[in-house]
Amino acid sequence: MATQVSPDAISTILSNPSPESSSEVPEIVVQVVDLKATGTAGNRFMFSASDGKRKLRAILPSNMSSEVMSGNIQNLGLIRVLDYTLNDIPNKPDKYLIVTKCEVVSPPLETEIKSEEAGILLNPKQENGLNTVVKQENEIKSEVKSDGPGILLKPRQEILAKSAAQIVHEQRENMAPAARMSMTRRVFPLVSLNPYQGSWTIKVRVTSKGNMRTYKNYRGEGCVFNVELTDEDGTEIQATMFNEAAKKFYDRFQLGNVYYISKGTLRLANKQFKTVKNDYEMTLNENSEVEEARSEEAFVPETKFNFVQIDQLGPYVSAKELVDVIGVVQNVSPTMSIRRKSNNETIPKRDITIADETKKTVVVSLWNELATDMGQLLLDLADKSPIVAIKSLRVGEFQGLSLSTLSRSTVLLNPDIPEAKKLRAWYDSEGKESSMASVGSGMSPSLTSGSRSMYSDRVSVSHITNNPSLGGDKPVFFSIRGYISFIKPDQTMWYRACKSCNKKVTEALGSGYWCEGCQKNEEECSLRYIMVVRVSDASGEAYVSVFNDEAEKIVGCSADELDKLKSQEGEENLYQLKLKQATWNPHLFRISVAQNEFNSGKRQRITVRTVAPVDFANESRFLLEEISKTRVSS
Repeated sequence: MATQVSPDAISTILSNPSPESSSEVPEIVVQVVDLKATGTAGNRFMFSASDGKRKLRAILPSNMSSEVMSGNIQNLGLIRVLDYTLNDIPNKPDKYLIVTKCEVVSPPLETEIKSEEAGILLNPKQENGLNTVVKQENEIKSEVKSDGPGILLKPRQEILAKSAAQIVHEQRENMAPAARMSMTRRVFPLVSLNPYQGSWTIKVRVTSKGNMRTYKNYRGEGCVFNVELTDEDGTEIQATMFNEAAKKFYDRFQLGNVYYISKGTLRLANKQFKTVKNDYEMTLNENSEVEEARSEEAFVPETKFNFVQIDQLGPYVSAKELVDVIGVVQNVSPTMSIRRKSNNETIPKRDITIADETKKTVVVSLWNELATDMGQLLLDLADKSPIVAIKSLRVGEFQGLSLSTLSRSTVLLNPDIPEAKKLRAWYDSEGKESSMASVGSGMSPSLTSGSRSMYSDRVSVSHITNNPSLGGDKPVFFSIRGYISFIKPDQTMWYRACKSCNKKVTEALGSGYWCEGCQKNEEECSLRYIMVVRVSDASGEAYVSVFNDEAEKIVGCSADELDKLKSQEGEENLYQLKLKQATWNPHLFRISVAQNEFNSGKRQRITVRTVAPVDFANESRFLLEEISKTRVSS
């Protein structure tokens, strides 16, 4: 099969850096030279586009990486460029080509095309290594032989097969005027955008919409909101609007609708605040253009989820990374009113409990409109056990482990996705009759719990203390078996807490105690543990922080009861005796390890999340399993 590159293809591209539509792209066939992967993930490929005379640096975006992985596009092969954009290289006079659409013309040739002549024909590379020439049926009798093997110079012949551009052009002629207008619009894929690019237009679906928020800084007051956008390739980006732009576009952007967007700006995403997997984030101002594309809704995918199973939520506790979950609604609470510390504003909250195929449940706190609108709908449907898919949740450690919505969170009721259908089938067949357990209590010592238990991620104390960098990026979780070897008796072991919300209270003027969280004065308060103990095992020791519920299990009484013992006078110090009785008893601990700032540096903070007495039967089974693993590996 003899094939050819287009004469002066690179000059054609440079003279038309941004064609208005793919139908206006001329016939451009180039050779792929020096193809190689780039980027940390290796999902993008760079190459040099060659027409035999000139070369141009080019990029295949990540959505086309499958063509390279499958072997369709190979080094020294020929491709027909159907759509592209030409970008400047920062601080350099050079440009690079982003090939957004192409088709394979020929498999790899024997050599790289290098000639001053246009219309060079080269044979595809033969598997047997022989430089044989495959003749065409309409071969011209007169041939011009070249000096190199396998190269045949022929007059350029007319291609009978229609190109993709010609087919699109014919289709456009039969379309209605409105449809032709949408096709003539030059649409860029999100993966091709960068801060150095000029004008562009994207076609995206709004997959998440945040609430309008107000802020105050040294410049004054303002408002802001953001949306998450997804194009037809599944690439996501976050767009943010401030002040006038926020007021202009807040009502225009509707969740689930498709829009054409142009005249925005891009910058590197702030890793601390970004919620989607994209190196850039978009900002729209009052001059940006946003136009709804009603006829294009079928071409852009719906909300994209990356679900995490409920029993796998542990590593995300108190981390910056947000999670998506899907579950069957088990319970819906009434709406509660919570007062914010910052401005004393009262906001609505509603808790729902969901379960999934791991037979674990978790509490999800819905806030603001999600609590009043979606929450009320879920309450009305609670007896039918609806399925909810929730995007962008924060994982907290309240009650062991819980989830909470943010302003950008999205809740879909009974979504039409494969995961929801699979979950519904499981629940109807066996789930509704199964016994469910809270994921917070799933850290109890059970070998058959199927979740992260006291027996998963088992390490020694020295493993933690000898690795001071553990927990640098986000908290890490381990299980240990050890003893409480020392409890310092003169430390601050508790704090005064509100009986309603358990938050710290202060002595009020006159009498009673003032709770900032509840904004009220109470005559009485309770004491809650907050203490540090030393945990030891055969490998070493470490000081760990313990809070109220876990401390009560260790000490064997409440903080109020221990305070009464401390205040009693007598020959025998009952307070210290109680602390001594709490030491040198074996426990199983589920702990988190994180890094805290301390004196301009960082140090480890180890916190007990769950504590339980040793179940020697289960411990023996665990040790036997570890021994069998050792025998197999040896």
